Formats: sequence, structure tokens, C-alpha cells
Amino acid sequence: MTSPAQIAPRRLAVDLTASALLLGVAVVGFWPTFAGPSYLPAAIGAVVIGLGIAAVSAWRRWGILIIAGLTLAAYFVFGGALALPYTTIAGFIPTIDTLQRLAVGTVTSWKQLLTTVAPVAASDGHLIVPFLLLLVTSVLTGSLALRLRHGGWALIPAGVAVMFGIALGVPSPAAPIAQGAVFALVSVGWLSLRQIWAPQNAAVSVSEIDPARASHMRWRRIGAGAAVLVVATGAGVATSAIAQPYEPRHVFRDTIIPPFDIREYPSPLQSYRKVVRDDSEHTLFTVQGLPEGSRVRLAAMDDFNGQVYNVSDAGNGSSGAFTPLRGNMSVDAEGDRVTVKVEIGEYDDVWIPITGQVNEFSYTGDRAEELRRSTYFNESSATAISTIPLAKGDTYTLETTIPVERDDADLAKAEFGSVTMPKQSNVPEELASLAAEQTEDAETPIEKVAALETFLAEGGFFSHGLQNEVISRAGHTSERITTLIGGDQMIGDDEQYAVAMTLLARELDIPARVVMGFYPDEEDAAETTFAASGEDVHAWVEVNFAGHGWVAFDPTPPEDKVPNDQNTKPRADPKPQVLQPPPPPQEPVDLPPTLPDDREAEEDDFNLAGLIGTILTIGGISLGVIALLASPFIVIGAWKAARRRSRRAAERTSDRISGGWDELTDRAVDYGARLTAGSTRAEEAGQVVEKIPVPAVTVLAQRADAEVFGPSDPTPEQVDAFWKEVDEIVVGLSKDAGFFTRLKARLSLRSLLKDSSVTARFTGLKDAATARVRREPGTIDKNSSPTSESESA
Repeated sequence: MTSPAQIAPRRLAVDLTASALLLGVAVVGFWPTFAGPSYLPAAIGAVVIGLGIAAVSAWRRWGILIIAGLTLAAYFVFGGALALPYTTIAGFIPTIDTLQRLAVGTVTSWKQLLTTVAPVAASDGHLIVPFLLLLVTSVLTGSLALRLRHGGWALIPAGVAVMFGIALGVPSPAAPIAQGAVFALVSVGWLSLRQIWAPQNAAVSVSEIDPARASHMRWRRIGAGAAVLVVATGAGVATSAIAQPYEPRHVFRDTIIPPFDIREYPSPLQSYRKVVRDDSEHTLFTVQGLPEGSRVRLAAMDDFNGQVYNVSDAGNGSSGAFTPLRGNMSVDAEGDRVTVKVEIGEYDDVWIPITGQVNEFSYTGDRAEELRRSTYFNESSATAISTIPLAKGDTYTLETTIPVERDDADLAKAEFGSVTMPKQSNVPEELASLAAEQTEDAETPIEKVAALETFLAEGGFFSHGLQNEVISRAGHTSERITTLIGGDQMIGDDEQYAVAMTLLARELDIPARVVMGFYPDEEDAAETTFAASGEDVHAWVEVNFAGHGWVAFDPTPPEDKVPNDQNTKPRADPKPQVLQPPPPPQEPVDLPPTLPDDREAEEDDFNLAGLIGTILTIGGISLGVIALLASPFIVIGAWKAARRRSRRAAERTSDRISGGWDELTDRAVDYGARLTAGSTRAEEAGQVVEKIPVPAVTVLAQRADAEVFGPSDPTPEQVDAFWKEVDEIVVGLSKDAGFFTRLKARLSLRSLLKDSSVTARFTGLKDAATARVRREPGTIDKNSSPTSESESA
């Protein structure tokens, strides 16, 4: 072991430089995780600080405890400025919050990084992971490189840093070929230089005879080695590009699933009519800074099962792919960046009102931290949900991107987007032909969607079905949509029309989904403050177009378009009624003669009584069979419980101690231990330990002997303590055994019959059989004479 004071300056510089380069490979590995250089100050700062600690410690010859203390101090002193600057004073002075987050982050930051969808944001505290990892590995790498004679040991912590950088990252690597080449070149070159400069490698120093020749030979060897490394690296890079096809690497992030299941929450569309009816005069929430023409979203639903349109977790544009909040969401969103503030009023659901493509989401108020941890966001549907319902007084701020307005001229040339949608089930059969009929004249994708929108908006009437309104049933089941489409009039509200248009579109393989949310009336659209109530709730349809994303459509007729006469069918192109042929005549069915009323009543009473009797009979038989089958188990359990109670309640306290030991050995026998009759407690403890490795049994046997054969009877407190230890050992036996082993032990009769005459007789028979086998002809007794019977005669 050496120190910097004992080695040449060039050796010191080379060791520290090589360590920094090796750790730099690990630094580069975090680039895809953060999608940029935001993490570099923390990572590079950790490497510099760690190598500095290693150099100073090696120079001062400090031990491992001092090095560990310096590393811990550096983590808390510099961690605020490099990993959590937004929690410090003036960007570098740590606060109580900084120290608390650093302390907790040593345990929780790893999980938070892996359960957050990449790219992660530096502002969410994720810089703790690269800072802590590189600080520790740089201290280890530098210390091993400077202190040990064989520097190859320093490659282990450096390699661990690279490995963790990959495992904690994303499937798409940063620059794997360059990283591997640099790590290999630096490792081999550095170790080669250390080998050359080691004075013990030559028996006679050439420099003492011819210094010029020694220098020439040294540089010649270095040049040759470098040439070999360059050629090998180039050949490896060239062949790796064609030798094996690219396969995505597997990282920890692929196997860690956030503890959130969207299927646990009902579809918000089911409560649409309830919001309209009960909250029309209540301010549910207030939005400040809402741009004109923008809509507030609750949920986007893309899965229909015949009963409800719900959020799914299938498809590459899944509306159920929710992830925890992070700092840089929706990085690819295009549009105008605005700041929106929301304050919750009477709204108390889990679906969070948001607008646009949210980039930053921050809560304020008393429940800010609790809500932040329970909120999940879906970029593909631009919706958010909280596992705990929002409550009055909750506030939050959105940094969001408002998409550009719909441009019909651009959409005229656009194709449908390549979005995989979940398969629908129990869709009304007539929708396929109706969708094809309504779009038969459409030539472009936008014309098909517009045709469906026009068919519903112009051919239907509006009604919530509330008091003093035309009857319109709530719901959007297959039966309700069939009634809407196939009735004399189409009457409904946003819930039915949005679902109907989405189902029609999906029958044509158009990527469409239903969205529920709020937006103000046209006369209030210019207001920057939007107070949402039940009158502002809506449902609309979104269709995905290539290059434009999800575009909104409104198939619901205007609210003032109500039917005047329910017997008039307002279709622009009514279909003629086709006269159906009459059904074929049916032959009369011979019915059995009817009985008088009094006999019918008697028959009904008799049948009811007979049915009840049959049920009671079958139930009684079933209970009897169950009781018969379970009776052996009940008897065994009751027998063991009664014996335990008698032992525990023995008259003398010493007998209670003996009974406790017998209870322990009985349980051990049930679990497979074999005890020899007449053995002492110490011998029984040894036999139990041979089968079941529980060392406490031996100590308990000694204690039982001491308390039973002591000068005085044990006290009740000693008895209670002894039985407590017995119970703990018995419970430990059941915990270490499998289910079937525990069941077998509970039903075992070995402990119940071990001292009975039946067992003694069976043991005697077995011993006699064993002795008889030993006396069979052909066997040789070691005490008998080797001569035969004839020779004896």
C-alpha cells in the first residue's frame, strides 16, 4: 500500500485521470434518463469531490472510518447545491428541508427514479441518485487506485457505477460502443503504464546502464501497446455493427410497475347525467387563465364493453397508461404555453380537471404533498387522476401547452393516425351498416368523420330527460344506443351522441374516443375565469389524425333543438318501410286441463312446502356429510387441545413445567422428530435438534430440569415465561414449514399414541422382526464359529 507522497507525481496524475475517465463512462450513461445535460453538475461534482476525498485520505493515510465520515459529510454539505439546489438558500446553503430530503433520499430516491417515466426532471429530486452513486464509487475507485499496488481492483467500483447507470436508466442506451471502447482503452492503458513504471518488474534497471535506451524502449512499448488497443477497438466496433442484430436491453425500469390500476376506478361518463341534474347550480371548480376556446378535460375513454365506455390499458395510445407526476411532462407538445390556476369548489371526484398538454403540475395548499404523491398523469390522453378524491379548497397550478386550433384545410389532406385502439365488444350489429351508409359518399378521412358528426348533430334532438323536458333515458349501453339510432326520433344529450359517433367511427376502423369535461358557453368563452358547474359539463369525440394528433368533434345537436312532436321522425332521408310477410300459421297446442281454483291453491301450497322440505333435507344431508368427513380432524384437534389444557393447568407448578416440555416434544414429534423412550430431557433435546434445527430447545431442556428438580417449586411467573418460550418455538416450527407439512403435523397421531400400549406393541413387533431378519440363514454372526454344521458333527 502506498500514498501520493510515496509515488511519482506523474503516477499520481495518471491514477486520478484514469479514475476520472472510468467514472466519466458512468456519467454519460445517465444522459438518456434525464434527456439532456441537466444532471451533469451533480454527476461531475460528485466525481470531483469523491476523488478529492480519496486523494487527501491517501495522502494523510486516514483509515476507512474517517473516509466514510468524510463521504457522509460531503453528501450533506454539497448535496444541496448539486442535487437539490431549489431547496437551498442562495443555491448552495442547505436548509432543514434540504437535509431531510437528502437523508430520506438515500432510501427512497432509487424507487422514485425507477417508477417515474423517463425522461425524468432534475427538479423532482432525481439528481440524488447519480450524485450519491458517483460520490461513493469515486471515493472507492480513487482510494483503491492510489493505495493498492495492483490498481486493477479500482476497476470494480468503476464498473459497478457503469452497471448501475445502465440498470437505473432506460432501454435505449446513450452511446454503448463508445462507452465500452473508452472503458476498455483506459483500463488496459492505465494498467499497462502502472506495470511499466513498477520498479520491481526488472531485476536490473536499464536506466542505470543506458538512460537514453531505457526511455526509447519504454516509449516503444507504450506505442506498440496503444497501436494494438486502437486496432482491437476498431475491429470490435466494426464487427459488433454487423455480427448481431440490435436488441433492446432490459433494465430495472422494465420490471417495476407503479402501484396504480386504472381499472379500479369507474368511468366518469356513468355520472354524466347525475352531474347535470344535481350540480347545475353548484360551482364545482374555478379556472383562472383559461384561453379562449379551450376545454377542461376529465377523462378520455376508448374501451366499450356493451355496458359502459371506460378508460382502458390497451393499445399504444392507451388512455389508461398513467404514471406518477414529474417535472417535464408532454415534452413533444406543440402550441402556446400558458399558466392556468384551478381551485376546487364542490367537486369531489378523483378525475382531475386539466386543460391542454400539461408540462408542469404543482399543488398548493395544506394537502399539496399528499395530493402530489397520489396523482397520476397520462400524456396520450392528457388526463390526470388522483387516488384520493379532490376536496373543496384544493388548488393547483398547470404549466400547459394549448394545441393549435383545428384547421380544416390541413385536415383535408391528413390521414388517420396509426394508433392501436382496444377491441370493442357487444356493439349493436346495425351500427356497421349505418356507418358505411352515412359515409358512402365521403372520399377523405375528414369527410368520413364530418359525415358522422353531421348525421347525428342535424338528425337528432337534444334533451337531458329532466323535469319539464322530453323523455330521454340516461346511460350509454348497447340497448340505449340502439334505441337512440333505431327509434322514431334521436333524442339524447352529449352522453348518448358522443358514444354513438365513437361507435360508428370505430366500426370504420377510425381511431376515435369519448372525452368528458367542461367548457363555457359561447357568450362566456372570452372570460379568463371559468366557474364550472353542472350546466357546463359535456362529452365530445376525439379522432386521431396523422400530424395533428387528437382533434375534437361535437356530434350533439344544439341544446335549443328540442322535439315539438315525438311522433315526427326528423330524418333528412327517411327509409321506406318494408312490408314483412305474415308469419306462418301455428298449429294449436294441446293444453292440459285446468284445475279448480281451490285445488290450484292446494297444489301451490303443497309444492312450496315440498320445495322447502327438499331444500332442508338436502342441506341437512350435506351438513351431515361434511360433519362426518371433518369429525376425525375435529376429534384430533380437540384431543390435543384438551391435553394441552390439562398440562397447563396441572396442580403443581413443577408439573406444569414438565407439561410444557412434553407439549414441545409432542409438537416436534408431529413434525417428524423421533424420540427414544426413556430418554432424558437433554437427550430428547438433542434428538429434536437433529431433525428440526432449533438451538433454543437445548437451552429450554436445561431450564426445565433446573426448575423441576430445583430446591423449590417454580413460581407462576416462571411457569408463564416457560410456556411462552414453548409457544414461540412451536410457532417457529409452523412458520418454517410449508402448508402441507403444517396440515400433516396438525392431523398427526404420532404424539397422541407415542406412549400408548398400541405404539409399544407395534414397536416390540418391529424390533422382533428386525432381530428375526438378522438371524436368517446365510447371514454370518461375528460371534459364531466359521465352521459348518457338518463339520461340527
